[in-house]
Amino acid sequence: MTKIDVHHITRVEGHGNIKVDINKGKILMCRLEIVEAPRFFEAMLRGRHYDETIIVSSRICGICSVGHQLAALRAIEDAFNVKISEQEKCLRRLLNCGEFFESHVLHIYFLAVPDFKGIKSVFPLAKTNKDVVVHALNLKRFGHYIGGVIGGRLIHSTTTDVKAMSKLPTKKELEEVLKRLHEAKEELKQGVSILKGLKFPAFERETEYISLQKKGFYTLLEGNIYSSDVGEISYKNYRNVVNEYIVDYATAKRAKHNRVSYMVGALARFNNNGQWLSDDAKQIARDLGLKSPCYNSYLNTVAQFVELVHVADDSIAAAESLLNMNLKLEERSVVVTPGSGVGAVEVPRGTLYHEYIFNDKGIVQDANCVIPTGQNVNNIEEDFKALLPGISKKSQKEITLLLEMLVRAYDPCISCSAHMLDVEFV
Repeated sequence: MTKIDVHHITRVEGHGNIKVDINKGKILMCRLEIVEAPRFFEAMLRGRHYDETIIVSSRICGICSVGHQLAALRAIEDAFNVKISEQEKCLRRLLNCGEFFESHVLHIYFLAVPDFKGIKSVFPLAKTNKDVVVHALNLKRFGHYIGGVIGGRLIHSTTTDVKAMSKLPTKKELEEVLKRLHEAKEELKQGVSILKGLKFPAFERETEYISLQKKGFYTLLEGNIYSSDVGEISYKNYRNVVNEYIVDYATAKRAKHNRVSYMVGALARFNNNGQWLSDDAKQIARDLGLKSPCYNSYLNTVAQFVELVHVADDSIAAAESLLNMNLKLEERSVVVTPGSGVGAVEVPRGTLYHEYIFNDKGIVQDANCVIPTGQNVNNIEEDFKALLPGISKKSQKEITLLLEMLVRAYDPCISCSAHMLDVEFV
């Protein structure tokens, strides 16, 4: 008999437990329990004016605050039929770049790499491999820098607004951004050797992969939903995709679509849209042995690294476009009409949806936020069930580590996902 009781999983955001009970090769229990106290995101958004939702929604998460702001903006603009300019699109691509660098680098180097080095945290690595830690800090610092230039600050940015940003970078700042983007790419090339030296567990389980898709682009901020099982689905029909439900041992909603579970995030994006990565990102994928389709969830970490190279290339193109424009503050007024809008964007951990219903004064009457980690939880459990038979003869310590590593590979943001309760004010 083997029993695993991890309370709580380390090196992830938020609180989650792993409970496994195996007797004579039969899995009696296999759970990823989300035990984070629920936070009432949608309730906080109700009754707010549309321009407040950008500020409030960013507080859902300190790691993905930009993503929540961009999802909120797209939902508002969808509701009021607002079209944004090429200037604004480029600025949002740069702001998004800052978040992807900050988040992916944090996960790859500080949360995942220690697993493969046989250590419990990044601190011992600072003694034995100081150059790796310095390399990671340089990349993470770059994410904060670009977020500061474009958003005023990366966490809870202050310049984002409906239709257009309230503050623009100067030409000198954009030139410095461009210079640092090229430097970040060189840093990433150095990182290839670090990832090449890691041995990832051999594991495969095919599942449904869901992401946004816009043909011809490795899209992050626009497009429709794409399922590897059924193809393209309008972003407005996201509820037909996520099909949220609850279980009695978790404070997070779960999701399923064509199968009992699906995966979102870097590996899902790579599988669905890898043909549209930049040339350098494709080469890095080849160098690291990442091929599409990839059914090994542990390699989500590698897919994140490949994405960083693409994001850098896309941001170089955006910065160059902005330098060739005559930048000016744009009109931000909108015509408010009652109705609903959906915002769908890709954040580091997967596809994020915001939906708002507005009255004729632009006040939120109802809100719905579907978080990537909530969509992934059931898929992690299904991965557990597929993994356990092949490792059941290992020691309890080895099994525990492999399960924890699998959870960490998804880079979950557990606090974001814990919002299952329906709140009524009387």
